[in-house]
Amino acid sequence: MTPQFPRAPVATYAEILSIIAEFPAADLIAAAEVAARDATLTKPAGSLGRLEDIAVWLASWQGTASPHCDHPRVAVFAANHGIAARGVSAFPPEVTKQMVANFLHGGAAINQLCRVFDADLRVYELDLDHPTADFTAGAAMTESDAMTALAYGMMAVEPAVDIICVGEMGIANTTAAAALCHGIFGGEARDWVGRGTGVTDSQLAIKTELVAAAVVRHRDRSDQPLALLAALGGREFCAMVGAIIAARMARVPVILDGFVSCAAAAVVYAIDKNGLDHCLVGHVSAEAAHRRLIARLGKSALLDLNMRLGEGSGAALALGLVRAAVACHKGMATFAEAAVSGKGG
Repeated sequence: MTPQFPRAPVATYAEILSIIAEFPAADLIAAAEVAARDATLTKPAGSLGRLEDIAVWLASWQGTASPHCDHPRVAVFAANHGIAARGVSAFPPEVTKQMVANFLHGGAAINQLCRVFDADLRVYELDLDHPTADFTAGAAMTESDAMTALAYGMMAVEPAVDIICVGEMGIANTTAAAALCHGIFGGEARDWVGRGTGVTDSQLAIKTELVAAAVVRHRDRSDQPLALLAALGGREFCAMVGAIIAARMARVPVILDGFVSCAAAAVVYAIDKNGLDHCLVGHVSAEAAHRRLIARLGKSALLDLNMRLGEGSGAALALGLVRAAVACHKGMATFAEAAVSGKGG
């Protein structure tokens, strides 16, 4: 069962910052042991490319020389945005709730991908009947609202989960993502605004104007990432930040999905430049700003398939690569076991 969204405030900015200040580091011993085994496997050194890197990365955050991907979870956080009323999406706000029902009945793309890769799909609804406020008129959320959603997202990282894919659903959330990225990284609004669900040229112009106006309105929060999250983000953004933080504390590796989930992750990056070391980016979205955002985060996506669906779909596909990396690392024979001559032998 998915936990119910809480109604009472459960955290403050200061409490979350204190948790981030205690982030554990990677287990370099486990990473070294995996790298050492990789050097003995029946293949030329480096011939599996990033699959080798993934195995080392997974071990370094799981804290074991035997990396595993036995209990993956795909967490999809869903919320509604007040800015949707300003005509920034090709779809109406009620689609968020309709798509959540589709997830729960197994009819969405993410359901099929989770079935293929044997992942546990959990959908977290964040007060869908009450959209956030229009962030051009004021803050989208209060500190209490934002931190309550953040704490709710932390609950996605349960003890049995050994890797988590972070995804979302929310009409108009690419507008919030663009505003958040513009607020954190600067530049021009047009650098971060894209067509999202497929808006027209006139809608794109409106979207860009609203993002620019919102960042100007909340510029006094530009050096306070959590306050900026509350002002420009949405409840699903807060929940994704919570899941990323909880995963780090529990040493659970994370696969980020597209532009929106990476925009949420940027809040953690803005607080701690090493705060996303336990995260991989599953794919680069067709949303133009995503490639720019990934570069700002110092990441490199695993897949580039021209996708822009959300739902955690790109992260779920990347999960297949993680499973492949684990299978190769643990299942391949060593040169000695296979009686194969090594390099120079």
